[in-house]
Amino acid sequence: LRTEEVAEYLGVGPVTVYRWCREGSLPCIKIGRRWRVRREALEEFVRRSERSETLTGRLGAFLEVPDNVLTIAQDLELMTRLDAAFFRVGVARGGTLAKYQIEDERMPSLEEVRAEMVDAGLEVDRLEDEGRLRLVSDSGGFEGRADEVRRLVAESQEWDRTVWANFNWDLSMGVEEALDQQRLLSKLVEDSNVVLKTAIFEEDLDDWPGETQRRAQVTHSGTVWLSREGLAMSRVSPPP
Repeated sequence: LRTEEVAEYLGVGPVTVYRWCREGSLPCIKIGRRWRVRREALEEFVRRSERSETLTGRLGAFLEVPDNVLTIAQDLELMTRLDAAFFRVGVARGGTLAKYQIEDERMPSLEEVRAEMVDAGLEVDRLEDEGRLRLVSDSGGFEGRADEVRRLVAESQEWDRTVWANFNWDLSMGVEEALDQQRLLSKLVEDSNVVLKTAIFEEDLDDWPGETQRRAQVTHSGTVWLSREGLAMSRVSPPP
């Protein structure tokens, strides 16, 4: 589409479209002296610009494919809400869901997770019958989790559909090793159809020095922080 067509479609002036193109907020290419915008890129731009008051809607506008996000929750109830919203977005986009539950006395069992997903309105039985939902006990470990993501990437290519995988931060390993693991997972997710979410409690993150917290956030492509006070979402941009 020409910028004039984009401007007419959105009901804005051409100058506004030029600014979006220059800033990079509207994906486009420049042919000669003129900008061109793919229809798919425009549709995605509109979808991401839509506002929603629901957690699922706001998370859906935020998440990309592929993606690797860190989610931080103030308590178990809010972490459960984030998990449910994440999976509802995955279902809406026709994806396959994978929940890896690490053994932790603060975390629910897989059966409790399954019941929570039902309570959240997910058609768990149908998704399992269709092979689009798996609930897995996560043994953690550096190589084990990396192998799981490699397998998900391979399967998503075979099925030609997105995979929405949900992990918990592995507190059994040291912070430095966990950060190395997250960097490896980010590389595995690149150029794939996998959306990866790693969840951590706010109180666990608070135990880390500020520098370590910042490093944890920039090893992911985005951060979602849910507390009783509100929801904060941010993106990590590559250096200019």
